[in-house]
Parts: sequence; C-alpha cells; structure tokens
Amino acid sequence: MPRSSEGERRRKDPYYKAAKKAGYRSRSAFKIRQMAKSHNLLHGVDIVLELCSAPGGWTQILRELNSSLKIVAIDLDAMPPVQGVHFIQGSILENDVIEQAQQLIGNTFDLVLSDCSPKVSGQWELDVVRQLELAERTFEIANQVLGPNGKALAKVFQGPGFQEFLQDMRKRFNTVKLIKPAASRKTSAEIYLLAIGPRRKAQSEKK
Repeated sequence: MPRSSEGERRRKDPYYKAAKKAGYRSRSAFKIRQMAKSHNLLHGVDIVLELCSAPGGWTQILRELNSSLKIVAIDLDAMPPVQGVHFIQGSILENDVIEQAQQLIGNTFDLVLSDCSPKVSGQWELDVVRQLELAERTFEIANQVLGPNGKALAKVFQGPGFQEFLQDMRKRFNTVKLIKPAASRKTSAEIYLLAIGPRRKAQSEKK
C-alpha cells in the first residue's frame, strides 16, 4: 500500500486516533485490552512473558490493568522503558534469551503473550508461513516456561497451514480458543489463538 494511502487509513482509523489521544504506543493496545476483558486473560496471572513487545503498547495496557504484575518483555528492537518491566533486547529464536528471562523471574510464568509479525514481503503465502513459524515458536516457548495451568496468546494469520497448526495446538494444550478482537481490522486475516494448560506429558511421550 502506498504511504499516502496508509497514512490516510490511519487518520480515519478510530483506534489509531484513540491510541494517540490516550498516549498508547500502538493501536494494538486496544486489542490486548479487549481480549483481556472478554476472556478474563489476567485472572490468576502474576508473572507475564511478552514476546515481540516493542514499541510497548501491550506492555502499557498490562501495567494499566494490573500494576502488580511481574513482566519480562523481549524484542529484537529497543523498547522505551515501561515502569516495573524487565526488558531484554534479543531474538525470541535464541534459547539463551528465553533462559535469561526465566532467570530474571526464578519461577514459571503464568502467561505468555505474542503479537509477533514477520516483515511483510507482499507474498501472501510466504507471509502466512513466516507468521505461523513465529506462532509455533511462541507456543514452544510457552511449553517451556509456563506452569501447568498457564496460558499463551499469539497472533496467527488465517491462510495455508492454519488448520493444521490449529489441530496441532489442540493436541498440545488442554484448551484452545480463537479470538478476533474488535480492534482487529475486519479486512485483516489475523486472529489470536489462546491456549491454556500445556500437555507436557503428551509431548514427552512422543520423544
């Protein structure tokens, strides 16, 4: 999309305007707010791992909804500080980065969040595959760091491979839900997958 068209779309976007007015770093802040409220996402949650956190719109909302949360945020890009949040600049693909996050907390996490997106190539099928790879990595990390009743929420593109991915998630977690928050553009193929209760026993038996 040409920059002028993108700029015009933003100016007309009520969530973009609302984010600017409220001082949120991204319009996606409203997505996590809506999902947190409609699915009681933070119930029973004390410790959060947020992947691909920059610029920090989701992080701001997490602190707003529960200022006592312990949050570790990770991103390849630098992120302006958010009070009370541990930030690690690094790749979520690197195991030592995830281990660093675990060491900071010294405990299991209750919730893993990911609004990760690939750099869009313009080739739809390639972008879907890359998005699924990021989602796969998110739930792999979730299985590693969550407690037995932990939750993981990640963005996924609906396209080639999505149904197979969904079936796999249903084998790996006790509960799987698909969420389309109102702040997601209706024309967008994005949807969020919420998985609760990692089935580590089932995973270990396969190895």
